[in-house]
Amino acid sequence: MEIKKLVERQRAFFMENKTKDLRFRLQALKRLEEALVQHEGELAKALKEDLNKSPMESYMTEVGMTLSELRYVRRNLAKWDKDEHVPSPLAQFHAKSFIKREPYGVVLVMAPWNYPVMLSLEPLIGAIAAGNCCILKPSAYAPAVSKALSQLIRDIFPPRYVAVVEGGRAENTELLEQRFDYIFFTGGVTVGRLVMEKAAKNLTPVTLELGGKSPCIVDETASLNLAAKRLVFGKFLNSGQTCVAPDYLLIQESVKEEFIKLIQKWIHKMLGENPLESPDYPKMITRKHYDRVRGLIDGQQVAEGGYGNQETLQIAPTILDNVSWEAPVMQEEIFGPVLPVLTFSTLDEAIARVKEREKPLALYFFTNSSANERRVLEEISFGGGCINDTIIHLATSRMGFGGVGNSGMGSYHGKRSYDTFSHEKSIVKKYNWFDLPIRYYPYNKVKEKMLRTFLR
Repeated sequence: MEIKKLVERQRAFFMENKTKDLRFRLQALKRLEEALVQHEGELAKALKEDLNKSPMESYMTEVGMTLSELRYVRRNLAKWDKDEHVPSPLAQFHAKSFIKREPYGVVLVMAPWNYPVMLSLEPLIGAIAAGNCCILKPSAYAPAVSKALSQLIRDIFPPRYVAVVEGGRAENTELLEQRFDYIFFTGGVTVGRLVMEKAAKNLTPVTLELGGKSPCIVDETASLNLAAKRLVFGKFLNSGQTCVAPDYLLIQESVKEEFIKLIQKWIHKMLGENPLESPDYPKMITRKHYDRVRGLIDGQQVAEGGYGNQETLQIAPTILDNVSWEAPVMQEEIFGPVLPVLTFSTLDEAIARVKEREKPLALYFFTNSSANERRVLEEISFGGGCINDTIIHLATSRMGFGGVGNSGMGSYHGKRSYDTFSHEKSIVKKYNWFDLPIRYYPYNKVKEKMLRTFLR
């Protein structure tokens, strides 16, 4: 169906007010959950084809997390959907004040390729929960998942309510020329700026989930062995193609050599002496992406890995030692299994180095010093993160996930997804049996005195 006509059909259906009914929304979420369970095998097969993800990783980071989010939203939606009553000011006596939430209308969700199931469906869950119609645009870089999602959605929802638009740049361009009531985009900063520019023409609100160079800081008080284990998990999950993956390691000089050896130990324990032979290790999404990441290794001092397989598009977990802040690998988000190592002597230096750069989407700090922890959390601005772990802060429906500054705007997960796709209407219902006279002309000193009393 032509994209313009699809948007028009969704807008016409939204005007029928059916999507605003709580029972309708709960039933839609139930159908989506049932379909996810039913098609789990097909989605795992598609993830294997696009990214070489193992069944375990596919469930842990994609289908399982999405099902958890779905069930959380279903359990809590009726509570979130109730009007929120707030106290009325004395000057508005006698009145009832409340906040009523409504859906925006027809929304667009643009998803990336690195977690193509989760990052497509979790925003969709919020859009449905709030009562919107939605067009979902998966990434063309993950064609098998895009096709599987298109079939799944087509089987459970009519396109006038929820539809998937497949394709590449041409379809993205045409979609962004349409007028939507909300746009939710996950991807890179460059395309994020374009989305915001297009949305501005229609004053369309946006959520941008972007990325950046997320630091992992390790000080000399940290539990080094456990820190290395958790860093290896977070960095090399999905072969480093994670928006909140630790992008570089900032390690205190006194423990650097020991820590690098521990990272090497855990790489070998988790993935074997030759990680490219591991059945669990994913691949780069495309040849172009493979070549770009391999190019970032060139000219650097390799402490671990540094090699790849062009045929399978896999790059071994790579540690780069003695990296300078001016090196090419420090000028862009890596989005691959390459970890540059930089050092600091004092925490003041580490904090200053991070603050010199754009605000990151995530920050990880390994320490056993409560004073150091407090300083990092208070002095550095970042989207979200962990103390003594990596990436798990996004694996909960009870906290929002999102960026700040160059790493994005807005957040979602759980209630924040519902809030993101809802407009809050502030309502004052005034009762008729009493009417304070002080606001009406003519004004006088008595009225002014009463007004000052009420507005204290």
